[in-house]
Amino acid sequence: MPMISSQRRRWLGFGLVALAALVAGTRDVVAQEVMDARSASYLRDRYLADMDTVHAKIMALANAFPADKYSWRPAQGVRSVSEVLMHVTSEWFYYGPQSVGAKPPADFGPPRQTLPKLEKDFTQKAQVLEQLAKGWAYYVAQMKAVDAAKLTGRYAPWNSTLAEAAFGMTGDQHEHLGQLIAYARSVGVQPPWTK
Repeated sequence: MPMISSQRRRWLGFGLVALAALVAGTRDVVAQEVMDARSASYLRDRYLADMDTVHAKIMALANAFPADKYSWRPAQGVRSVSEVLMHVTSEWFYYGPQSVGAKPPADFGPPRQTLPKLEKDFTQKAQVLEQLAKGWAYYVAQMKAVDAAKLTGRYAPWNSTLAEAAFGMTGDQHEHLGQLIAYARSVGVQPPWTK
């Protein structure tokens, strides 16, 4: 029977310890998908606070863009200023509520038709500002109405945890904020909070 050198025994021991840590760590990660209602409430409130910061900056930019720049786009085939703003609005109506297991407005319609239609139907500054206000109000109402006890594990319709949904939504919204900042600077509009 071949002898195992002391160095190989150490590596084998290290490997077994690493494997045990991996298995134990995986169990802990799965266990962390469930949180209590108090923690879910706290996370939901922090999620809404971050979204409110993004909302305030998006609204500041929407108001800062001159009306004649709402049709500006950086290149053919890329969303215009109004289309980006209406895309954000549609997310507040549709994806935002779903991120906490709520539903879009009853009259929203099929998303494959409604989401692109919103970008095309509302192009004038006053229209877009009105829709942004409506979308945000709906989103906030849904966020505040959801029972945090229903957000303690994975939930429908995305089968995600609150942390996954919050990171997904805020990441996407920050991306659109960055897009709008680039658009603003491209047309000579300074983001109001940088003055």
